[in-house]
Amino acid sequence: MKELLAKKKSFVIPILFLSVVLISFEAHAVAESSIKNYNGTLLVGVVGDTGIGERAYRPGFIAVIKALRKHQPDLLLHLGDFLYQPKIFPKTCPERYLHEVRKTFVDPFQFKLFAPGDNDLPPNKKKPKGSGCWEKIDPMDNSFDSYPTSTHEPRTYEGTAIIANSFFAILNTYPWKDPKLWLGPRIKKAKKQGLWTIIALHEPPMTTAWYLEKRDTVLKQLIQLEPDLVLSGNQHSYERFHQIGVPNPDGSIPYVSSETGNYSKGDGTIFVVSGGGGAYLKPFADQQGFKKRTAPKAVFDALATRALMNHYLILEIEQETLKVTTHRVCPEINTSNTENPRWKEDKPMWDAITLECEGKAKGVTAFDQFQIQLKKRSTHKNKIN
Repeated sequence: MKELLAKKKSFVIPILFLSVVLISFEAHAVAESSIKNYNGTLLVGVVGDTGIGERAYRPGFIAVIKALRKHQPDLLLHLGDFLYQPKIFPKTCPERYLHEVRKTFVDPFQFKLFAPGDNDLPPNKKKPKGSGCWEKIDPMDNSFDSYPTSTHEPRTYEGTAIIANSFFAILNTYPWKDPKLWLGPRIKKAKKQGLWTIIALHEPPMTTAWYLEKRDTVLKQLIQLEPDLVLSGNQHSYERFHQIGVPNPDGSIPYVSSETGNYSKGDGTIFVVSGGGGAYLKPFADQQGFKKRTAPKAVFDALATRALMNHYLILEIEQETLKVTTHRVCPEINTSNTENPRWKEDKPMWDAITLECEGKAKGVTAFDQFQIQLKKRSTHKNKIN
């Protein structure tokens, strides 16, 4: 009898275990299905260059994350550089950093997609304080969608995911490689399905913060894919460009400007640089008087707005409209918060540079807003340059 009971017990345990696994799988499948087939508004929270670690402005980081979470976004999109650690050529990634990444960017959100930043990757001569934490951070976000094996495959850390009414592509800029062969067909298919197309990568294809010439390489290659929106971080500031087209051989950049922030789908690609999640704010090259890294006139002409501030983005994506709101975050300054948000705060250049929150009340305010609409719903007229 004891042997029979033992056999029954050993038989029941696997069944119970299998039932738990199946229930867990079904719950996850329902969650995946419900968001992928969602017909309402997809809410996406976007943040970059956040303030975990000792080399960052923690009050700004805490204020940004607290405000962003109140929107309860369906998806969190992180543009890279999760943390800033102080050691040169660190050998390990401390668990305390990973714990905070998990608590801040993983557990509160059902869906999350992460782009790798140079401070997340292993240290090298150009970036000796790279944390090397990416190998442990990367598995924390959602997996990319699977595709049949092809001749052209995305590289490590790259991939795509369709969530509700939108197609997201995550690219790795270290080093950069034109994604056209594998990403082009996917974007083309997504457009035929009526999806919004959004690309995220860490290093900006275009910026006035610290200019690197990319008009005939990265910028051109991404625009030729015809995405609706390209989001990047790296620069500790905020920039938004008008809808732009493929740069001309002479370096000029065709763009469609809009004073109201209303654009039509298909008229170009909007580029946004969002690196205000808690890293120390760094002046634009022209503010520093650094001519070598000051952007050329063609880039400034296509610029819609920019600012030095802590901030995050909220994307409200409906079937016919993609609306983006940039929220400025001004932390409270008091005796318990005496930290300075400025990069190299003692430099004389700061005497002539104003942060966006200076003279502003603490709190969260909509700083910038734009939207892209399907042409059949558009009645506005924009200026083509």
